[in-house]
Amino acid sequence: MSIARVCRGYTLNMVDSAVVEHTITEKFEAACAASRTLTTLTTVQKNAALAAIARDVEANAERIIAANALDLERGKSSGMAEGLQDRLRLTHTRIEQLSAAVLDIIELADPVGTVVRGSVLPNGLSVSQVRVPFGVIGAIYEARPNVTIDIAALALKSGNAVVLRGGSAAEDSNRVLVDIIQTALQSVGVEPTAVQTIDEFGREGAKALMQARGFVDVLIPRGSAQLIQTVVQESTVPVIETGAGIVHVFLDESADKSTAIEIVHNAKVQRPSVCNALETLLVHEAAAERLIPSVLARLASAGVTIHADERTRELFPEAQVAGDDAWSIEHLSLDIAVRVVADLDAAIDHITTYSTKHTESIITNDLANADRFLAEVDSAVVMVNASTRFTDGAEFGFGAEVGISTQKLHARGPMGLPELTSTKWVVRGSGQVRG
Repeated sequence: MSIARVCRGYTLNMVDSAVVEHTITEKFEAACAASRTLTTLTTVQKNAALAAIARDVEANAERIIAANALDLERGKSSGMAEGLQDRLRLTHTRIEQLSAAVLDIIELADPVGTVVRGSVLPNGLSVSQVRVPFGVIGAIYEARPNVTIDIAALALKSGNAVVLRGGSAAEDSNRVLVDIIQTALQSVGVEPTAVQTIDEFGREGAKALMQARGFVDVLIPRGSAQLIQTVVQESTVPVIETGAGIVHVFLDESADKSTAIEIVHNAKVQRPSVCNALETLLVHEAAAERLIPSVLARLASAGVTIHADERTRELFPEAQVAGDDAWSIEHLSLDIAVRVVADLDAAIDHITTYSTKHTESIITNDLANADRFLAEVDSAVVMVNASTRFTDGAEFGFGAEVGISTQKLHARGPMGLPELTSTKWVVRGSGQVRG
């Protein structure tokens, strides 16, 4: 299906539809052309482009913050939730962190050209499977301008062009960031259309991106469960599904109290608006009296609203009654659901029922229980005695991440450079023919 057909009949931003169709198609065609030029770049050239981006992002901090302030003001006036405002907000510190993350990516090995496996056949043919870029990556996300930098940097290092739909909530921030990226690329002789935004076309641009099969090789959504499911269900472009984070921590019978207090507090409070923040706390019945009062008191002192089952409220009366849907909510705020379960089996059953397969952690001193949890919990990341906040590309040493994949295809968990490549088979012969 052509982009013209996809867009025909739409009026984007009150512009003549034929003009819009042509412009979107031009952008996709330019991305395809740019992706071919990227395949010829050396690692040194790609790293020079990243260094220019890191430099220019930090040098333009005031310009970025001014644009971001417009987005924040618009978000507040429209009633945007505090959690989303936090994701949207760019500060000097966060901009420095973005720049540093790009520099970290420079230090990572270039996956392109890596030989995954290979052999020489009995007939003398040399056969090897080699990592190559996807080509053009599409990304649809919302209220997360940091993703603009992360995805662009990772895409460039892995030899991919990228088309971004960052959403209306961060439109001013993303417009400035993409302009800075394109200027940086041009300054080092890299085709600037390797990174593009289609935010100006609004939701119809997102629809066109989802239907851009033949132009876009893979599409990655990041955002709410609703956004992700819309992309999965409506896209004709192959999708790497990232997931919402209904994240669990289970306090086992043998859990150390001080460890439990610190990990639960960090997992919930350190940054509650992100997908790896704790949403549901499960507590072994045999440890409930020992752990619940202290663990929940620490949370409450940090302003966390606790939604709890009956047994938990007996031990911590300040907690609110958990609603029927308490175990299915990704709050992205200072709210948490707490439930007492009979044992490890009950905890695993609960996680299996309600988890979005993002991240789960067990706090325990029982090695057998830890091993069972790691083996039986089917999530992208499973942990023992660690905060769920560590599920992050930067924390895992990837420099940054494209997202947290919750599917089971080639990419699962935090997605770094290798996850943005495919492979092709390279065969070298000397005149062999098949008999």
